[in-house]
Amino acid sequence: MSPATIFVLAVSMSVDAFAVSVGRGAALGRPRIAEALRTGAVFGLVEAATPVIGWTAGLAASSYVEAIDHWIAFILLGGVGLHMLLCAFSARDEEELPGGAARGRSLPVLIATACGTSIDAMAVGVSLAFLSVNIWAVAAAIGLATFLMSSGGMLVGRLIGARFGRAAEVFAGIALFALGLGILIEHLSA
Repeated sequence: MSPATIFVLAVSMSVDAFAVSVGRGAALGRPRIAEALRTGAVFGLVEAATPVIGWTAGLAASSYVEAIDHWIAFILLGGVGLHMLLCAFSARDEEELPGGAARGRSLPVLIATACGTSIDAMAVGVSLAFLSVNIWAVAAAIGLATFLMSSGGMLVGRLIGARFGRAAEVFAGIALFALGLGILIEHLSA
């Protein structure tokens, strides 16, 4: 997997955490830098761990599905991308955003929110088990991107609001679908 592909994947996986962080930042008013860094750290660690968990599960099943692995990668990545697009275009207000439940500052609520936004990274991890990738580099890139985007999202949440978060979610959904489609086309044309 090229560095550019890893970058696109990392940013795409971080967008949902960014959108939640924007919502948290808006809900908290003027979050302190320490609160933004704590949010970024929790989201980043969870988002880095989940693709490794999915990758491990995918490796356990890889010998059984080797002939159709490119289809699995396409379905998982494309499905996550389409899901992100549907969520971005669904009629919801700020109260219904995943960050709406995280208006409190408690660590358990923050961890639960981070786990909720990282389910897609676990599905991507499963699909990565069927490709020749360095999962540790990918997980580190996803974790770092999520840390940076979540921390930044908290700090600018009040300024940009939910609208920009939705646009970023649309971009990420398109990027993930395109990544899955690219994998499928590459394997079918080989």
